[in-house]
Amino acid sequence: MRYGRERTRVRVRASARARARDRGQVAIEYLGFIPVLLIVGLAGLQIGAVAYAAEQAATAARAGARAASLRQDAQTACAGAVSGSLKVSCTGGGGGGDSVTVTASVDIPQLVPGWSFGAAHKTATMPLDH
Repeated sequence: MRYGRERTRVRVRASARARARDRGQVAIEYLGFIPVLLIVGLAGLQIGAVAYAAEQAATAARAGARAASLRQDAQTACAGAVSGSLKVSCTGGGGGGDSVTVTASVDIPQLVPGWSFGAAHKTATMPLDH
């Protein structure tokens, strides 16, 4: 009988030692997962910046085409339609027949170093105002 109780005590002590060794395991796993969370978060922010630049390029192209259809300066209208922190350039303003086409290019902001996406390009066509 006594032999069985001793064996149980040894098992209890061994499991207590194992629990003591595992105490910091969750903290270590969390610290190892933080870089993954940061990369996913930064990727989400960068995708948002790409979508925002594309939306701003579409707005600039429409504004430039509208100004060109009224025989005004398309470049000024493009620059005025975009948020001040973004760099925009518009080309076109001419067209064949009774419409005008303007293409706007907005540089996509680089939020994460090393992740460069170039520029977003959008085109808009408007009928000439007679």
